[in-house]
Amino acid sequence: MNEKWEDRVAAAWAAFDDYPEERAHEFRALIDALVAELPDDSPLGPFEQACAWDSTGHSDRAVPLYREALARGLDGYRGRRAKIQLSSSLRNTGHAEEGVKILTPELDGPSDELDDAVRACLALCLSSLGRDREGLSLVLGALAPHLPRYQRSMANYARALVDPRG
Repeated sequence: MNEKWEDRVAAAWAAFDDYPEERAHEFRALIDALVAELPDDSPLGPFEQACAWDSTGHSDRAVPLYREALARGLDGYRGRRAKIQLSSSLRNTGHAEEGVKILTPELDGPSDELDDAVRACLALCLSSLGRDREGLSLVLGALAPHLPRYQRSMANYARALVDPRG
C-alpha cells in the first residue's frame, strides 16, 4: 500500500485514545473506511480490522480476522504482530494452548523489537494453562538484558526455573 495510506492508518491509531468505549464503533468505522481502499485480497485489511476489534475489547471478533490476514500472506513485522495479537486473543477466548503453538516457534525466529512481546504473551498463555514456571522463566529471560545489574544472575535463574541443571 502507498505511504499516504500508511500515514492515515498511523494517524487513526495515534488518535485511538480519543475514542472512549461508547464511541469504539466510530473508531472501527474509521478503520473499515481505510480498509475499503485496499485491494480485496490484501492481508492488511483483515489485520487492521482485527486490531480495531481487539483494541476495543472484542477478542472474539478479532481472532478470525487475524487468521484471515495470516492466511492471505501477512508476513514480516506485521505478520509477527498478528501472531502475538492472535495468541493473546486466543488466550482471552479460552484457547491458550493454540496461542502457545503459534508463539513458540517465534522464540527461534529472527530477532526484532517484538521479541519481548512474544515472550510476554507466551508467558501469559502458559500461565493460563497452569505452566507458571515456564512463563516466569520467559519473563525473567526477557527482563534480564534490560536490568542495569544482575543480568547474568537473572538469566541463570530464568533457565533454572525450567531446567534444574541450569
